[in-house]
Amino acid sequence: MKIFVCIKQVPDTETKIKVAADGASIDSTSVKWVMNPYDEYAVEEAVKLREANAGAQVFVMTVGPKKRAGEVLRTAIAMGADEGVLIDSPENIEPFVTAQALAAAIKTEGGASLILTGKLAIDDNASSVGQMVAELLGIPHSTVVSKIQYTAEHITAERDIEGGAKEISQMTNPALIGANKGLNMPRYASLPGIMKAKKKVLKELDLAGLGVAAAGKTKVLSLELPADKPPAKLLQGDSSAQSAELVKLLRDEAKVL
Repeated sequence: MKIFVCIKQVPDTETKIKVAADGASIDSTSVKWVMNPYDEYAVEEAVKLREANAGAQVFVMTVGPKKRAGEVLRTAIAMGADEGVLIDSPENIEPFVTAQALAAAIKTEGGASLILTGKLAIDDNASSVGQMVAELLGIPHSTVVSKIQYTAEHITAERDIEGGAKEISQMTNPALIGANKGLNMPRYASLPGIMKAKKKVLKELDLAGLGVAAAGKTKVLSLELPADKPPAKLLQGDSSAQSAELVKLLRDEAKVL
């Protein structure tokens, strides 16, 4: 049983993002990079499945610049994954190119019994790579999954849909699952796991070797940060005066009345 987990290195949520000089990307010089939070649930589920199925292996795979992206694989290995595959690529590529690279690499590695991803990456919120990988491989998929049951023949996925309802689907294996918060509780990396990860040799691939062109079909024309929020206004006077002032501000400034 070969379980592949596709993960991504994203900016830490507390990192202050700056737009690069080209106006179409972020300045990564001072960015702290971490594993995409939803991918942590995917890694944890893969390790749990390996522990429950003797002889299973967990392969973690990422696409990104070799100089930094390997660290996210070592984090996953420290959590319990067995092998890491790094697909070297330029800093900014579109989701379709990422999906092509991942699908080609999985084929190169002999295919998968199961593929796990996070439901989306918190940097661009595209929520599309997993579905495209499944389409390129010709396998079923389900995303926003909060519970799974696995057998050698099929996988049953419970996913969250609109209105707080649940949808349960059964897919033949191999299949792709997009993990959501609540699927499990990701474990912390142990000290032995961290030491093992530091010594682990990662398998390196590149886009050209996989037959994937780095230039995609879409191009980011511009990128800008949201405008700063205006300072809060403190209303003075008694409740009657405050109410009158609030109505005036909503009508004349906010233009919502």
